[in-house]
Amino acid sequence: MSLLEHRFARVVREQREARGWTQEELAERANLNRSYVGEIERGVATPSIATVAKLASGLGLQPSLLLARCEKT
Repeated sequence: MSLLEHRFARVVREQREARGWTQEELAERANLNRSYVGEIERGVATPSIATVAKLASGLGLQPSLLLARCEKT
């Protein structure tokens, strides 16, 4: 896993947990499979830009803001 993938995985998990959501809740909000969200959070799967946009939308963020948070960690 690259440093960026590791940071992205951590940011997605932190954002989800900050909202008090389960992976299932984020998956529903982002229109993704729960197991895929888990793989992203563990760094097993590398999401496409379309998936990044879905995750950001599910979290109520702009994709650019979600990615910018990866730079800060």
